Amino acid sequence: MAKNISFPLVIILFSIVLFLINSSNAMPSFNVQRYGARGDGRTDATKPFLTAWSLACRSRARAMVYIPRGTYLVTNLVFWGPCRNHITFKIDGTLVAPPNYWSIGNSGYWILFAKVNRISVSGGTIDARGSGYWSCRKKGGHCPQGARSISFSWCNNVLLSGLTSLNSQNMHVTVHHSSNVRIQNIRIRAPSGSPNTDGIHVQSSSGVTISGGTIATGDDCIALSQGSRNIWIERMNCGPGHGISIGSLGDYFNEEGVQNVTVTSSVFTKTQNGVRIKTWARPSRGFVRNVVFRNLIMRNVENPVIIDQNYCPNGRGCPRQSSGVKISGVTFANIKGTSTTPIAMKLDCSSSNHCTGIRLQDIRLTYMRRSSASYCRNVHGLRSGVVIPRNCL
Repeated sequence: MAKNISFPLVIILFSIVLFLINSSNAMPSFNVQRYGARGDGRTDATKPFLTAWSLACRSRARAMVYIPRGTYLVTNLVFWGPCRNHITFKIDGTLVAPPNYWSIGNSGYWILFAKVNRISVSGGTIDARGSGYWSCRKKGGHCPQGARSISFSWCNNVLLSGLTSLNSQNMHVTVHHSSNVRIQNIRIRAPSGSPNTDGIHVQSSSGVTISGGTIATGDDCIALSQGSRNIWIERMNCGPGHGISIGSLGDYFNEEGVQNVTVTSSVFTKTQNGVRIKTWARPSRGFVRNVVFRNLIMRNVENPVIIDQNYCPNGRGCPRQSSGVKISGVTFANIKGTSTTPIAMKLDCSSSNHCTGIRLQDIRLTYMRRSSASYCRNVHGLRSGVVIPRNCL
């Protein structure tokens, strides 16, 4: 009969087994500094970043690309998939674009994740240094098309959390042709006069959740374009900026519609618009349906509630036409606050495709401490609860 093994020895052997198991399951980490990146803000770290990504993408186990503290100068970064396993892209440092805006401006993208499934991007700051580019745009000079700061195209199962995006040349965050995307606790900042610097832009994507962030920029805080489906937006602080918009839609005749959108529990401060649906005044097969805007606070907002189906800036390409985009099933509920213009609620719908199923519920919007006014055209729907301004349906 074998002798009994002592209790301390059992504990030691068990600890060794646990260590071996944990070691075998440890996530491989690919630190960009290991491949030559210097966090001095001057040395081009583009190649080390791409090397770290390539190695992580080929890993059979879940892997991490790690950017430690420091400031890393990078030009265009395109992180291609598909990868073998889940990738965590953890940023503890700051990524900056080159001072010369031409360095990234002609590519359309600064940081792009393409055809990647199962990707988590967390923490850190990215600064595109867009001021020079904005100046070029405002002067009407010869300028590049401008780069979007961080983009996800043809990606699935994406988590973007805790990121700070500063001074994008163009849009800060874009989600295109992707599904199951979560964006949370994001901070976006650019001057109110910076052109076309949308905070988050979603197009041809489904299952997108945006929650718990602050966006202060020169264009829409969040813009939902054609093909946006099953979108949930909550606990956002927007302002300055142009508000949260569906559109503009109707750019093309055969355009995907937008459906199943909820915007809730958010605050708008000194924005041009609050919640808006915007379509070009031209023929289209597009649509907007099943949309809920609820539990919203407006603080000195120019147009708190607006549907504009006669969007035609400068009168070019759409005069004397009507929008073909069909808007139906839109609810505005529990929206309170102040408007900086007398007309706090403007519902201006297409003469050829009237808005239907519009519901106004418990709205209280004032102008200069008095009741505000509303404007309705080609709108059909219902009112319930107290609605101020006076219902014009």
